[in-house]
Amino acid sequence: MLTPQARAALKMMAGEVSVADPAFDIAASRAEARAAAAQDPREPVAVVRDVDAAGVPCRIYVPDGADGVVVHLHGGGFVLNDVEVHDAAARRLANRSGLAVVSVDYRRPPEHRFPAAPDDVDTVLGWLDAHAEAEGLRGPTFVHGDSAGGNLALGAALRHPGRFAAVVLIYPFLDPDGGYESYRTEAHGFDPAEARWYWDQYAGSPDDLCHPDLAPLCSDRLHTLPPTLVVTAEHDPLRDEGERLVAELSERGVDVVGTRYLGQVHGFWRHPRVFPQAEPLMRQVAGFLRMHL
Repeated sequence: MLTPQARAALKMMAGEVSVADPAFDIAASRAEARAAAAQDPREPVAVVRDVDAAGVPCRIYVPDGADGVVVHLHGGGFVLNDVEVHDAAARRLANRSGLAVVSVDYRRPPEHRFPAAPDDVDTVLGWLDAHAEAEGLRGPTFVHGDSAGGNLALGAALRHPGRFAAVVLIYPFLDPDGGYESYRTEAHGFDPAEARWYWDQYAGSPDDLCHPDLAPLCSDRLHTLPPTLVVTAEHDPLRDEGERLVAELSERGVDVVGTRYLGQVHGFWRHPRVFPQAEPLMRQVAGFLRMHL
């Protein structure tokens, strides 16, 4: 059953133009998201600075005493959102975890299609290898992402076996086929046509849709992952693919934790003023990361 807050959020979203509608305006949607995010309360963090990581813009958040680094990859169907939209969430993640957060402003489609985004993540990782000490970043490195960012986070861990101490995936967007049952039973505020639209913007060609860097459930490297937390929402069409990942990792001997948040819809993690469950999730993530320092 949907929580009252989830029902209210869905009611507010009901009048929005779907991304799959020909009238949808990507540029306008991006601008609206930035304007809305500017109204979010932003917690102070000891150090916040923007950097150029070998050509990829990033924002670094360093709380006092930070003893590890989280590479954060934002969601938004690969197409929407950016570092500014995720600023408040990145600040909370840094403060709750006591870890530095590097929020990556990767290139987005349709202007920059696959593999631009995962290549940008690779670039940032290389930059961290060369510059972490100079930037005052120390300790183990983790990777974290929500939705499409979860796809990129998982892809980064698979591209770089042994690179991360742990992985956190919040309702990851993994299956270009949209073939799981939850797409038919849990399409609340995010329907299969919208999912297909995002994949169509992201993929450079039809062949990309089965490339393991885009569709990581196809990867033959799942067994290489470090400890992994996968969070799903009960009433999210992406629920089943996330939980399939948990099952696959468990079968391959990966130290994996899967948590389903009951009553929740896609996107709840980033909105603690709307969804009371967002703060407990942030603290769960922080605790999981600190377990693996």
